[in-house]
Amino acid sequence: MAEWLPLTEVVSRPGLADRPVARVRGAVLGRPAFVAGVQAWRAAFAAVPGERVALYFEDTFVFACALFGAWHAGKHVSLPGDTQAATLARLLPTVDACAGDLPGALLPRPDAPHVPLAPLDPWRTGLAVHTSGSSGEPLSIAKALAQLDAEMHTLQAAFGALLDACGPARVFATVSHQHIYGLLFHALWPLAAGRVLEAERLPYPETMADQLGDGPAVLITSPAHLKRLPDTLDWAAARAGLVAVFSSGGPLSPEAAASSLVLLGRSPIEVFGSSETGGIAWRQRAVHGDRWTALPGIQWRADGDGHLAVQSGHLPDAHWYNTADLVEPDGDGFVLRGRADRIVKIEEKRVSLTAMEQALLAGGDLAEARVIALPGDRPRLAVVGVPTAAGRVRLDQGKRVLNDHLREQLLQVVERVALPRRFRYVDHLPTNAQGKTPLATLQALFRATQPVPDWQLREALKAVARLDVHADLLPFEGHFPGTPLLPGVVQIDWAVDFGRQCFPVPRRFLRLDALKFQRPVLPGMQVDLTLTWRPADRVLGFSYVSEEGTHASGSVVFGADDDA
Repeated sequence: MAEWLPLTEVVSRPGLADRPVARVRGAVLGRPAFVAGVQAWRAAFAAVPGERVALYFEDTFVFACALFGAWHAGKHVSLPGDTQAATLARLLPTVDACAGDLPGALLPRPDAPHVPLAPLDPWRTGLAVHTSGSSGEPLSIAKALAQLDAEMHTLQAAFGALLDACGPARVFATVSHQHIYGLLFHALWPLAAGRVLEAERLPYPETMADQLGDGPAVLITSPAHLKRLPDTLDWAAARAGLVAVFSSGGPLSPEAAASSLVLLGRSPIEVFGSSETGGIAWRQRAVHGDRWTALPGIQWRADGDGHLAVQSGHLPDAHWYNTADLVEPDGDGFVLRGRADRIVKIEEKRVSLTAMEQALLAGGDLAEARVIALPGDRPRLAVVGVPTAAGRVRLDQGKRVLNDHLREQLLQVVERVALPRRFRYVDHLPTNAQGKTPLATLQALFRATQPVPDWQLREALKAVARLDVHADLLPFEGHFPGTPLLPGVVQIDWAVDFGRQCFPVPRRFLRLDALKFQRPVLPGMQVDLTLTWRPADRVLGFSYVSEEGTHASGSVVFGADDDA
């Protein structure tokens, strides 16, 4: 087992010249290369005024050099989670210099003379990670080095023996060190424990299957990656090389956990926590099921409503921290029961619904907006909006025009994977007797399986309904991915259902006659459904026609309800 280094002495501790640090493009770099990198970045940061610097790197080794270089230059570090325009607009005015993939980035100074480096002050040294708060305003969460070091000791106490049982392990990751989970597990913990960190992230399952076999190996990943592991790849080498798989960012489904165990040979160790609290608890579904167990040194409690509070060295003080998580005690642990705030996780990315609503209103096309999460196995976001006059102009050009415009606005605050898939536009938000808009009422707007008919004609034997076939209709889901079209069976079902609203159509179906599908009905189309009723023959005729021509036609023959 390698000598343990507190984070305050990762660079300043003398000796240890043979200690490996990282593998970069196939070559293992030792501590001398790391210290040289830190010195080069320290010189660059020391040459600029101000105390706050921002870092954004893809390469974890270069990131670690720049991070410790900034700290040894006396700088406080900000770590943006992405480089989107809205993120940079908030970040850049708050910092004095940038490095990495950020505007005006500094470059290291490898030719600068090295200076003696003293241990870092654990409470004067720190960084800030960025996320979204329940108010919708992004939060900058400060972390003192003492907090980060305490978490290193927690992780080592909980899992160090497992990781070191087969000798020094190499640490691979599919997640970014710009976020607290990747920062702790992929960058800082390997530096403290003397494990080799892989500088490049594993971008694809094929790369994972190829490289994880060169063990012993540790994989730092997330549910978003684990649930997409294909069973068509040969995972035999990975199963032989892996000693542990860590997952965080959201609960791992039982199906994904079971599949990961089969493919990777390890039950993923899930770590539950947040940017604010650090790690709180852990579990392995194959052993613990839904129950989470507190990490070493973490105290927790739940109030009468199930709100979780924690106390640990990962926090800035000894006070209890009230989270937005709801839990139910279960033996010596707890089961998660959801969140009490308006932060949701889409593909393991925290998304503030409030921030999205503010972005929609700021664009000027909506007077009111509600972003909601639709129920289901996989969280999906939807928007209910009241268009302004400007929004109505876009809507008159087609619903897709307004939808796409609003999605472009939202890309300023969320990543593409978190964009809402469904939209509803109303004259006013629905309210209950108390004047409030219940979530269930908004969710009900998205369960439509057919459009609302605009009846152009309703006579005894003939009716014409104008249908706005919007893209959010349930029949379009999965039919077909990338090229949605209205299923023929749905067109028949609509004809029968709308026919029964106009005529005394019997319940007993006999057959279909003269059925023709000539043109596909696509999302966003407006079609006229013409219905005719021949009572003597009990035949309902139908045709779907748009400005493009006839889409489908046919007859539905019914038997008398009193026929045997």
